[in-house]
Amino acid sequence: MEGLHRLGIDGISLQNVLKLNVQPSTADYAVDIRNSAIVWVNNLELDGRYNSWPSNVQELLRPTFPGVIRQIRKNFHNFVIIVDPEQESTSELINLAEMFLSNHIPIRVGLVFVVDDSEEVDGFQDAGVALLRAFNYVADEEDNYQAFQIVASIYNKVLTGERLTVKHVTSVLEQKYPYVELSSILAIDSAYDQKRKKGKEYFLQTGLSPLPVVLFNGIPFPKDQLEPDELETATMHKIIETTSFFQKAVYLGELTNEQDVVDHVMSQPNVVPRINLRILEAERHYLDLTTLNNFFVDDYKRFSTLDSNAKSAAVVNSMNYLSKKGMSSKEIYDDAFVRPVTFWIVGDFDKPTGRQLLYNAMKHLKSSNNVRIGMLNNPSEDPSAETTPIARAIWAALQTQNSNNAKNFITKIIKEENAMLIEAGSDPLEFAVGGMDTDLFREAFESPKVDFILSHALYCWDILKMNKGDRAIISNGRIIGPLQQSEVFNQDDFHLLENLVIKTSAQKIKSHIKLLGVEEDHASDLVMRVDSLLSAQPKGEGRTEYQIPEEKSSAIKLRPTEGMIYFDVVAVVDPVTKAAQRVAPLLLVLKQILNMNLRVFMNCQSKLSEMPLKSFFRYVLEPEIAFTSKSVIASGPIAKFLDMPQSPLFTLNLNTPESWMVESVRTPYDLDNIYLEEVDSVVAAEFELEYLLLEGHCFDVSTGQPPRGLQFTLGTSRDPVVVDTIVMANLGYFQLKANPGAWILRLRKGRSEDIYNIYSHEGTDSEPGASDVVIVLHDLKSKIIKVKVQKKTDKINEDLLSEGTGENEAGFWDSITWGLTGGQKQDDIKTEKEDVLNIFSLASGHLYERFLRIMMLSVLKNTQTPVKFWFLKNYLSPTFKNFIPYMAQKYNFQYELVQYKWPRWLHQQSEKQRIIWGYKILFLDVLFPLAVDKILFVDADQIVRTDLKELRDFNLDGAPYGYTPFCDSRREMDGYRFWRSGYWASHLAGRKYHISALYVVDLKKFRKIAAGDRLRGQYQGLSQDPNSLSNLDQDLPNNMIHQVPIKSLPQEWLWCETWCDEASKKKAKTIDLCNNPMTKEPKLQAAVRIVPEWQDYDQEIKKLYTHIMEETSNGSLTQSDKRTDPGHESHEEL
Repeated sequence: MEGLHRLGIDGISLQNVLKLNVQPSTADYAVDIRNSAIVWVNNLELDGRYNSWPSNVQELLRPTFPGVIRQIRKNFHNFVIIVDPEQESTSELINLAEMFLSNHIPIRVGLVFVVDDSEEVDGFQDAGVALLRAFNYVADEEDNYQAFQIVASIYNKVLTGERLTVKHVTSVLEQKYPYVELSSILAIDSAYDQKRKKGKEYFLQTGLSPLPVVLFNGIPFPKDQLEPDELETATMHKIIETTSFFQKAVYLGELTNEQDVVDHVMSQPNVVPRINLRILEAERHYLDLTTLNNFFVDDYKRFSTLDSNAKSAAVVNSMNYLSKKGMSSKEIYDDAFVRPVTFWIVGDFDKPTGRQLLYNAMKHLKSSNNVRIGMLNNPSEDPSAETTPIARAIWAALQTQNSNNAKNFITKIIKEENAMLIEAGSDPLEFAVGGMDTDLFREAFESPKVDFILSHALYCWDILKMNKGDRAIISNGRIIGPLQQSEVFNQDDFHLLENLVIKTSAQKIKSHIKLLGVEEDHASDLVMRVDSLLSAQPKGEGRTEYQIPEEKSSAIKLRPTEGMIYFDVVAVVDPVTKAAQRVAPLLLVLKQILNMNLRVFMNCQSKLSEMPLKSFFRYVLEPEIAFTSKSVIASGPIAKFLDMPQSPLFTLNLNTPESWMVESVRTPYDLDNIYLEEVDSVVAAEFELEYLLLEGHCFDVSTGQPPRGLQFTLGTSRDPVVVDTIVMANLGYFQLKANPGAWILRLRKGRSEDIYNIYSHEGTDSEPGASDVVIVLHDLKSKIIKVKVQKKTDKINEDLLSEGTGENEAGFWDSITWGLTGGQKQDDIKTEKEDVLNIFSLASGHLYERFLRIMMLSVLKNTQTPVKFWFLKNYLSPTFKNFIPYMAQKYNFQYELVQYKWPRWLHQQSEKQRIIWGYKILFLDVLFPLAVDKILFVDADQIVRTDLKELRDFNLDGAPYGYTPFCDSRREMDGYRFWRSGYWASHLAGRKYHISALYVVDLKKFRKIAAGDRLRGQYQGLSQDPNSLSNLDQDLPNNMIHQVPIKSLPQEWLWCETWCDEASKKKAKTIDLCNNPMTKEPKLQAAVRIVPEWQDYDQEIKKLYTHIMEETSNGSLTQSDKRTDPGHESHEEL
């Protein structure tokens, strides 16, 4: 926008120009295949073998099965092979064409043989010429199809790795035509020499190289698709792809039976006389032509002091142009036509190659009035008056002569024979054209000053980065070149370049520039400058212009500051949606930091069955960094909720970027249950960005599948194992916690490193083949990498998760412990498995954390086995995290805090309760180290009355997990047992519906059968439907009972008053405080009534908490951390 502003384009005109789509088209260019050099092997419209096919183009509109190729007697698909018969690849291409023909694929095959085009060539000495003449002989005697069969027979004799020889040709001719004298076919004076020269001429005319070249309807296949298998597949795709193009043409009446199909194809705008890949290449470089000044190239001393943009401006100021109808410059104004395409021809015009490039441009000029041509001289040696006669003559003519005279004179002197005479000392005026002012020309030509050449030379070397004498074309600021010494850029190339510029950008820009009322001569310059500016921008989303009616009652309009560049922003929102909650504060911040014309239109729904918004939202975004009065950076940005209603019960959640791991670190309040009527002042909470997430996907290059169970470590050179993780089978996904800095990713020592090597990696910060995979986290954005691994040769048949491996590999859990206790060192890994009860649970909110502490106490009171608790850290309050170390010290147990980010590719849940349910079941295979054989899940609101070691040792009979079925003994609840009818009754087919409050997981079996991957896959499909998985953690394993079997635990393992009668309570090993849909009794009230010991446990915990608070305030109590692997150093580098 600043560039357009500098060029004098402002206001609505600037906005209109910005909306132009000037990005290069992705359409493929084609060459004309209606050339006599192409020999057509078959013709679908005329050959008898296709007589049974329908010939009406309307057949294209007849419905067929997807992928079916229609057999119609029209030349819709044309396949042209341009080959050197002696190249090894020719045999494979001929065989592919023969396969198309023999299988009646509706495709017309054409051949172009590129062979020696000398006047006299002996076919007995040149295999390519011999093949061509043999083809022509058989074609004359029989037809082109039989001639092609002979060619195929000849190549069948060429063994793999061999090249075609004359003997291959003669042996087949002698066998097929024994009565013919071979010399009459192959000799120098052969009568079968047709199209020998035309083939090479056509190949050079197309501009395509190197050989072989294969065209489909004139469009060349990329070189990487010319392998036979690739080419066959690509051709079939092209047939299906172009069928839709023809269907549309027939439907719109653009193609009828009376029209020639090939003529219709060749009349499309993408067909050009010649394809120049230099013109069409995707990577393009542009000059910045937005600077305006009053400098010129005729003062070299001043010019040499300018910066790059100012030099470009001086060149533009000094440039005189030639055009079809005349010349237009600031001194001579005789043509009022705006020309949208400007070519600067760069070269040494005192050398033949430079003159030839200019001559080709001048020839093109005769056929187009959209183009103007300027010249930049790039001398091959240090310029002087003696060594630059042609360049000085061109300059003098442009400065002193009228349009036609200058053009005709320059065209005349750059002809090679005339230029050589001038270089030999002839007077340029010997080639003067009628009407020239010779006196003015001679004065300018004989001037000793060569400042313009010195300036041009400096510009070429310094700005265009060209070597002396190099040639190039600058098209509306785009640098095409430098051209190779022998590279041809002819009239057809200029035609292609003009078409490309006109269609892509120049014509659109010209239409807008003419509306500005700029004088024509300046308008052509302005089109050139604007095109260079817009085309140089990175390719992005196309701009769409919406015609929005001016509304008064449903629109907010904030006008920009006048006289300055501004952004035009239009937002269309439904004001009572979550999207509007996020957009509104973002627009307000943007308005503070940008000059913008903001229009917000309300697009409300006319009817609502319920209020769409059920939350208050604040976007934490500051327009700039804030400082205190002492010039210190202020504390982090704050989300403030003011004037909130007092009666509702609120929950505070954070929506953070996918790669952020954020936790609450300071608040005395229960953020899950905020009841403002009971709060004296304000509810305040402080959150910290704890880690950044490094995510990745891993695949085995041999199988293309994720290496399930593979482990990666992330560390530094000083501390190689700071965190580690396990690869999922779902998308090969893995995640690692990290902080800003440089990290090294490795395979974990043990089975992972023994079996696999890292094969390649993408998205990292080291070379693709480097042994150390370096990842640098240098900003707050997501970092996602892709790693490919390969099994070692002697480990091909090894399985990472094979049974009976005695190695104790600590798994993902080391990544959990880092940040709490530091990374576990490799030599710290225990060699023996301890007899430990591993119990997993989770809670959110102070109430459920209270239940959780009581559940823990009930477990500990009923077992003599060491216990290790695993908790989901994501939603624990600071209060619980501060208390748990003291409790661990008091009751002598170990604990770990699970921290895992819900993968972005897995369907997200928005309600906190459903998120917690998801964590109960979806990530069991990646949360715990491989050393943990079994894990017990116990709900926070459960009371344990037995030794859970019994449950851990329970025989699951090969199932990966065991659940307790719902009780059916309390008959008054029969009406609430949803699993006895409808979908569940049919799906379970007599099996039990199980409750998820307590279960045991055999992690080895769970991983071996990929249970986690199956559960996530089923979840991904079902969770898209909001009516599915209403009880996510329960419905999902019960739904998957046929794929992931459940071992039903004895009923006494879980007693719940809602579903079980009182008689069974005395046998209960655990009591669950289930919700009662009939009575809806509060949990605390139910706990006191149902479980006698609950109050005793509660009081015991309260006493401990009170004691800790008192001792902590006195400073006489310290924590003794009972987490595993205490005492490791933290990660100091970061």
